[in-house]
Amino acid sequence: MLNVTSAFPSLFAHACRTAGLLLVLFLLTPTTSHAQTWQVSTDPYVKLGVVDKFGALGSYTAKFIVTNQTTGKEFILTKQIQSPDKGIDVVFPSEASEAEYFATSTGEAARAAPGKYVWECQVKGKKVVSGHFNLAAAGNDITVIEK
Repeated sequence: MLNVTSAFPSLFAHACRTAGLLLVLFLLTPTTSHAQTWQVSTDPYVKLGVVDKFGALGSYTAKFIVTNQTTGKEFILTKQIQSPDKGIDVVFPSEASEAEYFATSTGEAARAAPGKYVWECQVKGKKVVSGHFNLAAAGNDITVIEK
């Protein structure tokens, strides 16, 4: 008995797989070419800190006051320090989106305005540390790399 098998079904299946692979490759290729673009941000800030070096107070409240020497505006941030922590660092200006940030008495958030500043930290109404700093102007350039 002679068994004749047609090659048509296997050729058809092979052609369908090849066509499917080509379709997937076509869909995955980018249709347009984009130039490489970088975005940049520069935020000047300063870190201020206070430490009860020997932990004599235990828990305490630290009130940071930063004054812009050009405008005279005072920006305040009050932080609670819990024992056994002895101190804390804060960043000026802090983001207004944070739960606690440097702000004026009217609620205006501090910005990174270039200029001279003085600062102090008060504990129990007394100045315990102080200092001064300058915030420099910052600029950004955007680079586009053409293809």
